[in-house]
Amino acid sequence: MVLHWLIAAGVIANWLIRRTAKATESEEAARAIMSNHFSIGVTLWFLAIALLVVHFTGGKAPLASHLATWERWLARIVHTLFFILLLVMPFGAWSAMSQYGAPISVFGLFSVPPLPMEVNPEAAKAAFEQHGQAGVILLSLLVIHVLGTLKHTVLDKDGNLFRMLPFGDAKG
Repeated sequence: MVLHWLIAAGVIANWLIRRTAKATESEEAARAIMSNHFSIGVTLWFLAIALLVVHFTGGKAPLASHLATWERWLARIVHTLFFILLLVMPFGAWSAMSQYGAPISVFGLFSVPPLPMEVNPEAAKAAFEQHGQAGVILLSLLVIHVLGTLKHTVLDKDGNLFRMLPFGDAKG
């Protein structure tokens, strides 16, 4: 449950950081802001791996038994796509930074060295464009996820939200 909320907070924070960096007039200020985006991205990658380990070692809560077949399928698809993007996006950004020949500083504590690849700023730019497109997909999935939660909370009143909270009545 904690990993779920840490990842959710990190994804939202990274989206807000990127928006802030884009709105900044100075390229130097934007780079400083984006260093936080990169640091959180590395952190999200490790959190996603930790969550996968929890899922595959029996710590994953089963879907509520009362869900309709289409809800089960949609939940599985959305969660699978979340995992794919949370694992691929940081690696894609690392690859892009590597094509600039630049390491990734993680909160100033340590640096992730560039991958051993040719420096190619044009390829790096294209990789970052794909990273941004993946981010739009990730945010779209987040909206679908929140809408599903609202459906279960407001319309169905089935307590499904409380399966991911340390309080309340989780049914089914």
